[in-house]
Formats: sequence, C-alpha cells, structure tokens
Amino acid sequence: MATDAQHAPPAPSARTLLPLVLPSLLIGVVASLVLLGVSELADLLEDVLWQTLPDALGIGRYSILWMIVVLTATGIAVGLVVLLVPGHAGPDPATTGLVDEPMAPGVLPGLLLAATLALAGGVSVGPENPITAANIALTYWLGRKIAPQSPTMVWVALGAAGTIGALFGTPVAAALVLSETLSSRPGPGSLWDKLFGPLIAAGAGGLTTVLISHPTFDLDLPGYHGTTWGDLLAALVIASAAALLGMAAVYCLPYAHTAFRTLRNPVLTLTVGGVVLGLLGALGGKLTLFKGLDQVKTLAADPGGWSAGSFALMAVVKLAAVVVAAACGFRGGRIFPALFAGVSLGLCAHALVPAVPATLGVVCGALGVLLAVTRQGWLSLFTAAVLVADPNVLPLLCVATIPAWLLVTGRPLMQLKKDGTSLR
Repeated sequence: MATDAQHAPPAPSARTLLPLVLPSLLIGVVASLVLLGVSELADLLEDVLWQTLPDALGIGRYSILWMIVVLTATGIAVGLVVLLVPGHAGPDPATTGLVDEPMAPGVLPGLLLAATLALAGGVSVGPENPITAANIALTYWLGRKIAPQSPTMVWVALGAAGTIGALFGTPVAAALVLSETLSSRPGPGSLWDKLFGPLIAAGAGGLTTVLISHPTFDLDLPGYHGTTWGDLLAALVIASAAALLGMAAVYCLPYAHTAFRTLRNPVLTLTVGGVVLGLLGALGGKLTLFKGLDQVKTLAADPGGWSAGSFALMAVVKLAAVVVAAACGFRGGRIFPALFAGVSLGLCAHALVPAVPATLGVVCGALGVLLAVTRQGWLSLFTAAVLVADPNVLPLLCVATIPAWLLVTGRPLMQLKKDGTSLR
C-alpha cells in the first residue's frame, strides 16, 4: 500500500526555483516604482494644498478653517472618484486587508487616484493597502499572461512582497508578513522554499526604494542602555494599555461604518467624513493629519515638547481619524497612522513618569497599537523595533508582546465583512 509520502509532490529544487529569480526581481522594482510614483504625486499635490494655496489666499497653512476646507474638499474629490470613475476605486476600504485577492486591472486607476487625493489632503491613511492591492493586481494580470497555469498565490505573494519590501526599505518585513500567510498553505517544500521568490521581490523593492528615496524609520531617540525591573513593568503596562486603546478603535469601526453608510451616496458620505476629519484635525492639531510617518519624527525630535495630556489627545484623535477615514470610504492603509498613535501614547507615558525612558515608551506604545490594529504579530514587533534600531529593546519587546497579544487575539479585527459586521 502506497504511503502519503510516496504520493506527495516533490519538494522544490534549485532547478525549479531559479525561473522565479528574474520575474521576482522585476516585480520588486516595479512595485517600488509604483509606490514612489504615487508618493511623489501625493507630495506635489500636498505642497499645493497646504502651502501654495493658503499662502496665495493669505490664510494660515494649518489654521482650523483651512484644515476643515481642505479635508472637506478632499472628501468631495474622492467621493466623485468613487462615484464616477470605472471600478469605483475598488471595494469598501473597511472590508479590505493588507494582502487580498487580486482586483481587476480596470479598478486600479480609480483606486490609485483616490489614494493619492487622500494622502495629499491630510487624511489619516497610509499608502500601504491601495499600493499593495494595485501591485498584486498588476502582478497577477501579467503573471497569468506569462504563465497561465501558475497558482494565484504565487503572483499574490510576489506582488505583496515587493510592495511591503518597498514600503519598509527592507525584505525582512515582507518575509515576516508572508511567513504568517504562507506557512499554513499546503504545498511541497519548506517555508524558505515558499519564500524564495517573495524574498527576491521584497529585496528588489526595498533596494529600489532605498537607492531612490533613502527612507528611514529610525527616530533618533536616546539609546537604551539596559533593562531594569522598572523598565520591565513599564513595558508590560504600556504595551497593554496601547493594545486596549487600539482595540477601542477596532470596536468603534462597525458602528462608525453603519452610521456613514446611512448616507448612501459616496460623495455625501465622503464629504461628511472629510468635515469630521477636519474637526478632528482642529482638535488634535496639524500633527494628527496625514499618514503620520513624518509627524512621528517631529514628535520624537522633541519628547519634552508636549505635555502628557497633549500626547494622549493626539493618540486618541489619530485613532479616531483612522476609524472615520476607514468607515466613510477613504482609500488607504492603517499601519502608519496607527504607528503615530502608538508613539504618541508611549511619549505620554514618558511625560507622565519621566523615569520611563522615551525610547522604551515609544517602542512599546507602537507595538501595542499595531498588534490591535493589524493583528500581525511579526510585523508589529519588527516595526516597533526598527523605530530605534537598538537591539537592547528586543528582549523587552518580546516580553511586552505577551500580555498585549493576549488582549487582542481572538477578538474582532479592524476589518469588516461585506455585511458590515466585524471580521474575526
């Protein structure tokens, strides 16, 4: 009688993996160029909206009036794209994750236009979801033409890896994200065999981004020189508190989504969403606008520049803005805005208890919020760690992950089903 091992497909070999090298390299480079192109267009439009126009009109660049005007206008513009452009800018962003099934290519122009407008207009969204979706769709469409018999997941993994590598400027983040996705999928070979092509795509995407735009996540905070018992307690408390704050946003999303969907028309829905975001920006200040990565660096450059109350307010406002943006239909991701909220909360802890090192507060705050919002353990740990580029924080981060993960695992995700209920 034949055993299961005799019927199992053969494990990949160098001969079967080598054909992946060239397409993986090309996919990584193209994924990075798409990201950089959209980011550059958004930056140019951002300069017009937040510098050229208010200066020409004699209005303060980040005055309350101008924040409300620009975010309302952004809502109208994105709403018109969703209503009129073929494909309607893709599915409801509250129902999408970072790595989903490929979209039809015809959806991509509207999706990328809506994402560019949101990024430039100061909406609390990141580029990661729409850019990843666009690159997955392009990779799948071209890949199926070249090798129509190839499994869908091959092209999805390559497109996602190239984009994530480009976003973080390193293939490590892509490997960590996809390890959670690919490890449970059936197929011959080890996890490293399955990651062979995606790692090449991620490396090519990361190198392309680094060579062109030189990104960095290091916040240049004071070095962390050793763990004490007090630091251990602080890490556990901050990461857990940040996870709870993130979960509050997760639980608010379906209610906000239901409220906005009663408006039915996407132009009206996004216009009202823009007004709400403008009011939130007026409450939290200009640093709570946009995707949050540059604003995080501003906070970290002067940890003593704000009071504990101001840091707490910015964290809450930012997460509220993330919920509103997703609920009303702005196209964009939630990783980078959540990162801003976590860093703000960590600096709040430092301001409340100066004995807590700012570096420790930042990484643990970021870890907790990201765990709640993304439910990606490896990605959250990696992102928090690269904020300070100091290996001394890694043991504390690993320990701080334990209570934070217990608080979020098994609970609703910050993603909805088609019927508007929370995904688990």
